Parts: sequence; C-alpha cells; structure tokens
Amino acid sequence: MLDGVDIGVAQGEVVSLIGPSGSGKSTLLRCMNLLEKPTGGSLDILGDRVVEGGRCTLDRAGMQRMRTRVGMVFQSYNLFPNMTARQNVVFAQMRSLGRSRGEAEERADDLLRRVGLAEVAGNRPAQLSGGQQQRVAIARSLAMDPQVMLFDEPTSAIDPELRIEVLKVMQDLALGGMTMVVVTHELRFAERVASKIAFLADGHIVETGSPEQIFGDPTHERTAKFIAAISETEL
Repeated sequence: MLDGVDIGVAQGEVVSLIGPSGSGKSTLLRCMNLLEKPTGGSLDILGDRVVEGGRCTLDRAGMQRMRTRVGMVFQSYNLFPNMTARQNVVFAQMRSLGRSRGEAEERADDLLRRVGLAEVAGNRPAQLSGGQQQRVAIARSLAMDPQVMLFDEPTSAIDPELRIEVLKVMQDLALGGMTMVVVTHELRFAERVASKIAFLADGHIVETGSPEQIFGDPTHERTAKFIAAISETEL
C-alpha cells in the first residue's frame, strides 16, 4: 500500500523506480494509468487532472483515451497466442484507434523493424524467445502512439542472456526522447539510462535524486543499505 507518495515526471524524462520487493513500485506505476485507482490525493496525467480527492474524474471513454496516450508494458507479454507478431501489433491499432488494416499494417511493419523483429513478424508467440515476445509487446504499445511509456519490470521473466535485447530497445526509446517510468531491478540499466531515480520502501518514496547521487552518495541510510546489498551482483 502506498502512503504519502509525491512524484513528478517531466516531459522527456526517464524515471526509474527501484527498491525491494513489496515496496510499492508496481502499485505506483499502475496508479499512473489508473489500473489501480488511488483512494486519496490527486493525479495529473499529461496536464489533465484525472484523480481529485481520491476520486477519478474520467468517464469510460476518457479512460480509454488516456490509456492510448500512456502505454504500458508488463512483466508478462500478454500476446494473443493464435496471432503472429505482426497481427498482434495490427489488431491493437484497429481495435483501439480505429485505423484501417492497411494503415495498421504499415505502422506494425515499421515498429517491428525498429525493435529488430522484421524477420520474425510472421511467427506466433510460441515460436519466439522471451526477449522477442517482450519486444513485440513494446511494439504493440508504441503502435498506440503514446506520449508516455510505463514499464513494469519488463525483463524479469526473460532469461538473463536475452534481457539485453529488451534493454537496448528501451535505451533507444529513452535516447529518442520518450517520457518513461520504469520499475526495474536492472540497476545498471537504471544508472545508465534514467534521468531520475526514486527509491521506494514500505510504500513510501524514501529518496529521489539523480543516478549519480542515488548510487554514489545516497542521503538516506535505507537507500544506502539497499544499494550496498545488491551492488556486487548488479553494479
């Protein structure tokens, strides 16, 4: 459960949420596109007040519009197993955005090339590695033309040697100016790519700062203990 959380994400910023399991990172991320509805406080998304006094201000149509502007990639890939990679990316556009098949296919082909999957666009998820499936999921989210991308531990279900494929796509998005919030245990990635780090513990944001400050000179003892505990394996 979150309590007293206060955080802002500026346009073009990459914010990494780090902390021990159960600290509230994923809950905070899910609140950012109202998959979890806050019971108090306020929430602004892309300049619009969507929660006021713990009450959502959006109707169903407004919620759908908001979620096309705020893409999300989960730990699990959530691909349709009976569809090819290309069809998964096409279907989302036609259903959510009302694009024609031709327009959706053109966008899907462009994005699958962008994430390095043009050669396997005709393969179904069972024929793809975990890293490839997650990249399809990223392409599907990008096909909605979001202004913000949320990532909830996107490499946690992928074999270690395949994680680099997904992290490279995310790094390219960051370099391209995409606004991103990333829940991750990949601290080396967070240190290299994030513009801001928020360390959470017990439902609170304990400390927020630049990667250099959080990893090199944390001001809170709880942060320092967490960084020290995993530095040998992650950093």
